[in-house]
Amino acid sequence: MMNGCPVRAVPLNNDAGPSVQAKRTSQYPNDIAAQNEFGDRHSLIGFSLAEVLSNNDAGDSKQEQTVHQGHGQPDASMTHANILNDQGSLSAQPTPLHNFLPVPTDEMITGASLTDEQTEYFSTTDSLGTLENAILGPELDISCDSPKSLLQAKNLLKQGNWRQVLGINTGDLKQVIIACGKAAAENDIHTEVLISELRQLVSISGDPMQRLGAYMLEGLVARLSFSGSKLYKSLKCKEPTSSELISHMHHLCEICPFYRFSYMSANGAIAEAIKSENFVHIIDFHIAQGSQWITIIEALAARSGGPPCLRITGIDDSNSAYARGGGLDMVGTRLHSVSASCGMPFEFNAVHAASHEVYLEHLDIRPGEVIVVNFAYELHHTPDESVSTENHRNRIIRMIKSLSPRVVTLVEQESNTNTAPFFSRYLETFEYYTAMFESIDVALPRDDKRRISTEQHCLARDVINLIACEGAERVERLEAFGKWKARFAMAGFRPYPLSSLVNNTIKTLLDNYHSCYRLEERDGVLYLGWKSRVLVVSSAWC
Repeated sequence: MMNGCPVRAVPLNNDAGPSVQAKRTSQYPNDIAAQNEFGDRHSLIGFSLAEVLSNNDAGDSKQEQTVHQGHGQPDASMTHANILNDQGSLSAQPTPLHNFLPVPTDEMITGASLTDEQTEYFSTTDSLGTLENAILGPELDISCDSPKSLLQAKNLLKQGNWRQVLGINTGDLKQVIIACGKAAAENDIHTEVLISELRQLVSISGDPMQRLGAYMLEGLVARLSFSGSKLYKSLKCKEPTSSELISHMHHLCEICPFYRFSYMSANGAIAEAIKSENFVHIIDFHIAQGSQWITIIEALAARSGGPPCLRITGIDDSNSAYARGGGLDMVGTRLHSVSASCGMPFEFNAVHAASHEVYLEHLDIRPGEVIVVNFAYELHHTPDESVSTENHRNRIIRMIKSLSPRVVTLVEQESNTNTAPFFSRYLETFEYYTAMFESIDVALPRDDKRRISTEQHCLARDVINLIACEGAERVERLEAFGKWKARFAMAGFRPYPLSSLVNNTIKTLLDNYHSCYRLEERDGVLYLGWKSRVLVVSSAWC
């Protein structure tokens, strides 16, 4: 625990020191069998970018607004206003809606990522009952203002009249979840009563709201106990192995198509921007296993006129090294293997650092290269002025602009949790992940152990971080697309429309999924989500 944050990070690669190291690899591997085992959240549907690279007219004209077939009216129950109106005496200032309705151009609708921050994990070998007991019990001590306040709250529970006092219907899970957040924000005497009630209503194998409620409960208890140590000791949890974590991330991409399709849209913009170039330098600020670049390498190698010389700079910190089961050299070896099999000249530059530690000298910029930069689910982890004396978020964007890149791709979750006060952030987390858990619910049975493990290892940690942590330890600091748009515009960027060819391919592929998935293309930006809620936005800049 650091700075009062009740969520502890998993011990990571001890060899990764605090200093930034840059290392280039140039040897081709002799054995790539082990590398082919990789499957990560950068996995993409196998589709060819060769058509993009050979289509000289693609992307030359502005695309008209296209809405995915099956787009219905927004689900009114998903809005802040309706959530709060259902709560009787509960009230709060609503945050902007995250939906697919037309919105002002300069204030795009707001919509946790996948991060590589490691928290302690539940054992994947435990039974559902053991896991549930670990999360939901035993009762934990939550301090109130005073013994008198605690006694009053317990008396309310015994008398059963606290529901009348708070205007909560018996068994109404949504009301209880919201009331818990409001009570925690206000240090209300009813907090313990509400936490006890919530514990009875949630389940990691229940419906989407019950499952989300279980993880929100965990975050609340950790927040209220300040250290959260008793909670995590009761979990008796262990970290998953690297291969297990990679498997969970890969599985998340399989059951949540908006992750996979957002990478596809970014790759389409990149392929179109470099289709005629001979020297290309891709800078990836969160390379993970590097799987995103396999389709790019294969497409470039197959283009008419021969392949270019490709150089990739991969940036990642020790958290991702743990997830990979090794350092960035492993990624370089893998990509070298793919390039060699395609007959394409390739070089890999490894930068062992978090995004906010990166400066120009680490990027090894060379004359004559066309530069491409990829920000996929990473910039929201970069500190801004709200948590750092230096606004690294804006600094990184300005630094990249100074390189005059051909294209910059930005993929981010559509949510507003960066500087919001606790209760607003709590409501935003509830809305966003309700849609996320609902979308997962249609993909796998509720008692599917793969689903449970994926939610625990890839989503629960983000929910807990959003609720339990503050200050520098709260790394899930998502911003709405409107805010990202303003940051890029202030740095001198202008929009670069995504590839209409690739977007049409995504639309076709999405038809194979549940009808509640939504895709909308507006002003060259791709919005992906569930029902009326935007979950991921993919854009490009130049």
